[in-house]
Amino acid sequence: MTDKRITVFAGHYGSGKTNIAVNYALKLKEKYERVDIADLDIVNPYFRTKDSEKQLEERGIHLISSEYANSNVDVPAMPAEAYAITDDLSVRAVIDVGGDDRGALALGRYVPSIKEQNDYEMLFVINKYRPLTPDCASTVEVMHEIETACGLKFTGIVNNSNLGDETTAECVLSSLAYADEVSKASGLPVRMTTVKEDIYGEIKDKAVNCFPIRLYIKQSWAKQEEDLWQK
Repeated sequence: MTDKRITVFAGHYGSGKTNIAVNYALKLKEKYERVDIADLDIVNPYFRTKDSEKQLEERGIHLISSEYANSNVDVPAMPAEAYAITDDLSVRAVIDVGGDDRGALALGRYVPSIKEQNDYEMLFVINKYRPLTPDCASTVEVMHEIETACGLKFTGIVNNSNLGDETTAECVLSSLAYADEVSKASGLPVRMTTVKEDIYGEIKDKAVNCFPIRLYIKQSWAKQEEDLWQK
């Protein structure tokens, strides 16, 4: 885990960044008194941090999201309290950025303050098993598109290569070479490799900074993603 006050998760649609953001916020709460998580995903209606609002509230983690989250209203608006991410220095903040370059645009309004404070990590969540990022070249292309859209450079990589509920230890182990290739091509270190809790024991000694996660965001996403890309 990082010692930076602000941790930003961004990546391609379906990379799993929302689920990681929730898990990461819950982990931070074990160490810090005040933790906020901001859902800046104003584009993708499927995977929302707000889906885990109950679990976050039970642990005393404040969720900041659009009032239109989990509705059929597609309005790119965030509440004014979202500026607490940068303005309140007593808070450890986790930011879940929308998928790809379109979603990353919402982060742009906070970037000047984030840069000024220079107390952040921006982690690029990658998933070898998603349709548009199956190899290093396509993945790095997405990375550059996101950086251009939001005006902030990534500082590290999270290898979240998975197949949802069907993920096996072999799935994760088979992705390690891919993550290393993306790391070398981008010049960014692999900060962590995420893995479901039930197979964590098989992976923990074989991957960089193995981080166990629970599927707080239910991922019947195969059908959802298919619907998304057909639009």
